[in-house]
Amino acid sequence: MTLTKITDLSRVDIYRQLRDKNICIDNSFIAYSPKVVNLLLKTDLEIKSILATQAYYDEFKDLLETKNIPFLYLADKDLMQTIVGHTVHHNCMMHGIRPQSIALDKLGDKIIMLDEISSTQNIGSIARSATALGIDSYLLPRQGPHPYSRRALRVSMGHVCMLNIHMYDNIFETIKYLKHDGYTILAAEVTEGSIELAKLEVPKKWVLLMGHEGKGISKEILNICDKTVKIEMVEGIKSFNVSVAASIMMYKLMHP
Repeated sequence: MTLTKITDLSRVDIYRQLRDKNICIDNSFIAYSPKVVNLLLKTDLEIKSILATQAYYDEFKDLLETKNIPFLYLADKDLMQTIVGHTVHHNCMMHGIRPQSIALDKLGDKIIMLDEISSTQNIGSIARSATALGIDSYLLPRQGPHPYSRRALRVSMGHVCMLNIHMYDNIFETIKYLKHDGYTILAAEVTEGSIELAKLEVPKKWVLLMGHEGKGISKEILNICDKTVKIEMVEGIKSFNVSVAASIMMYKLMHP
């Protein structure tokens, strides 16, 4: 294992420049913390480099030697903070390449799908719950926040890497394809005709569609879904946080 001590900050400029809103031309991502980085190291993701302290390299030497990582950069915490421009609460970072979008016909029978979720934190939280509950397929709009953004990765504790991810361009065409492929589309929305979650007969193949944190799911999209489903709540309470609602619904769907 060959470590490269940082003397020229330009060599690790990617760790300073890459932010959630700045997707590099090569589809790069940056991951933080040993727990997240080590989980990603156990996948087939392409890893470009690691920036870490000597303590990290010493502790996880065996894991690192199982991978062919081009650059292992060595720095102390003070230098890492200088590079990224803010306080660092961990001792390692990773530069990797986001996985390719999985084809729709390669996804499992249980899918969590997002419409216009705007919070990367919610995207990460839903990913973590999905993997914990045994769901392996995650559909997200290409124009929204990416599940491999820094915050989504951190909130998911890296578990987003355990999901088959498809990034779609057109929600109407995607739903149409899924319905033709035998999936029942379940829209999580409170409407006059919504089925209470406890009374839902869970189909064999399903897609759970979660809408925007504030706007919910539009009528146009609801019209092409098979069913709308709501969580029973006490009077006066209108909704859960979208990641909480998704977790409750996914649990019910996985344990009918």
